[in-house]
Amino acid sequence: MNIAIVGAGIIGVTTAYELAADGHRVTVFERRSAVAEETSFANAGVVAPGYVTPWAAPGMPTKVLSYLLKKHAPVRLTLPLSGHDLRWMWRFTRACKLETYLAHRAHLQRLAFYSRQRLAALTDQLQLDYERSSGYLVLLRSEQDRALVQPGLHVLTDAGVAFKEIDAVAARQIEPGLNPHTALAGAVHLPDDGVGNCRQFALLLKGQAEALGAKFMFNQPVAQVNNAGAATLLIANETTPRRFDAVVLCAGLACSALLRPLGLHIPLAAVYGYSITAPLKSDMHIHSARDPLQAPLSALMDERYKVAISRLGNRVRVAGSAEIGGHAEQHNQAAIQTLYQVLQDWFPGAAQLRRDRNSAFGPHVQHWKGARPMLPDRPPLIGASGIPGVWLNLGHGSSGWALSCGSARVLADEMAGRPAPIDTQGFGL
Repeated sequence: MNIAIVGAGIIGVTTAYELAADGHRVTVFERRSAVAEETSFANAGVVAPGYVTPWAAPGMPTKVLSYLLKKHAPVRLTLPLSGHDLRWMWRFTRACKLETYLAHRAHLQRLAFYSRQRLAALTDQLQLDYERSSGYLVLLRSEQDRALVQPGLHVLTDAGVAFKEIDAVAARQIEPGLNPHTALAGAVHLPDDGVGNCRQFALLLKGQAEALGAKFMFNQPVAQVNNAGAATLLIANETTPRRFDAVVLCAGLACSALLRPLGLHIPLAAVYGYSITAPLKSDMHIHSARDPLQAPLSALMDERYKVAISRLGNRVRVAGSAEIGGHAEQHNQAAIQTLYQVLQDWFPGAAQLRRDRNSAFGPHVQHWKGARPMLPDRPPLIGASGIPGVWLNLGHGSSGWALSCGSARVLADEMAGRPAPIDTQGFGL
C-alpha cells in the first residue's frame, strides 16, 4: 500500500519503520524540521513496563486536590484552564473507578512488556547505538514513602515484574553517587528496566526506515484529511490534495483537529511535562564504579516527587511534573525548581549547572516543556478509526517512549490483516 503517516515523533517514526519493513510505500509528513522535536524531544527516557499504569486511578482526584497548595507538587493545575481542559478533567474523574483502572492497567502493561521486547529486538537487529543503560531504582525517602508504595509493588508482583525491595545500604551500592546526607529509607530495584535516549533512537530508526524506502517530508503541516476521500491529505499552502491508500495519524494533539471534520471527536488534552538536561562536570565523564562523586549510573525515580533522574551518556536529565492548563510557552518556574531541588538532593555537584557560584544557570543547561497527548479515560487508540482509509496510533500520554515500538508493530500487523503479536483488546475504538 501507499501509506501516509502524519507526525514524526517517536510514535510516527516507529510506525514508519514497521510499515516500511512490511514492504509498504511510506511517506511521513511532519510540521517540524526534524523527527522527535516535540513530546519526544527531551523526556525522561525511562523504559519501565511495570510502572506504565493508567493515570485515571482510584483516589487520584483527591491526590490532585491535595497537591494544589504544595510547592513541589508532582501534579499541577495552571491557569488559564480552558473549557476543553475542564471537560477533560470531568471525564478523567469519572474514569477513576477500580474496575476501569484494573482493566486499563492490564491492557497497558500487556502492551508495555511487548514494546520493551520489540525495542530490544530492534536495537540488536539493527545495531542501533544510542545512549542507554540498564537498571531502575525507585528511591523512598521515608518509611511513609515505603508504606505508600506497597500497593504499587503488588501491581508489579501481579505483572510478573522482577524487582526487589532493598535498604539504603544496598541502594547506595547500586548507585554509589547518591548523596549520603539525604535521608533514604530504602528503594525498589528493577534490574530489567532501564533508560534510553528516545530522540537518538528516533533519529537512528528514521535512517533505517529511509533505507527501506520511507520518505520524510519536514516543514509540511497537514491542514486537512479530506472529507471527499478519507485517505487524502491536504498540506498547508497547497491546493492539490495528495492521495494515498491509507493515512495513519500519529501527530498527538494535532490529530483531534484533523479528525473532527470527519465526525470523530478524540478528547486529547495536553498534560505538560518538564525536564532539565545538563552536562556532567568534566571530571565525572570517566569514573570508577564506586567513585562517591559520580553522577547516576542509570535511571532513578524519586517516589515522593515523581521526578526521574536519568544518565544519558555524559549528561544527566531530570524530568517530572504533570501540568494541566496553561500554554506550551508558559514555563512554570516552581515545576522547574522542583527538578533542580531533586537533583541537588541526590547528586549535588554532579552536573555543570552554573558558570560560577555567582552566576545564573549556565548556557549548557537545557530547559524543556513538552505536551503529552493524553486521553482522559482509556489507553491509547491503536488501529482502525472507523473512517475508511484512516488509522490511528495516538493518545499514549506520558508513556509514548515505553509503548512506541510495540504500538507500531501492533498497528502494522492489523493493517496487514495479520494476527497481532499480543491481545489488542482495549486499544480500538
